[in-house]
Amino acid sequence: MEILDVTRENFEEEVLKADRKVLVDFYADWCGPCKMLAPIVEEVASEHEDLKVVRINIDNEESIAMDYQIMSIPTLVLIKDGKEVDRVIGYVQKKVIETMIER
Repeated sequence: MEILDVTRENFEEEVLKADRKVLVDFYADWCGPCKMLAPIVEEVASEHEDLKVVRINIDNEESIAMDYQIMSIPTLVLIKDGKEVDRVIGYVQKKVIETMIER
């Protein structure tokens, strides 16, 4: 499944009103660990049809990052039924993300 870039304009529709779990990748273009994590997130997205994966550039969407109190990146947030159910901060292995999305 393709990873969707989300902005303030489509955040509510794509994330909060989604009909399945959503993995939100908060990142920035200048962030080295974010670049290292990106292929893992892409792999997870391609392997889980029941999961929607989106990414949010914190430099472009500061208000969303503030709403979710993103203090460091990368941060992955799992949203289910419009609510945050889990979060991991920093570069993590694929198995950590797999365990997270099984919640």
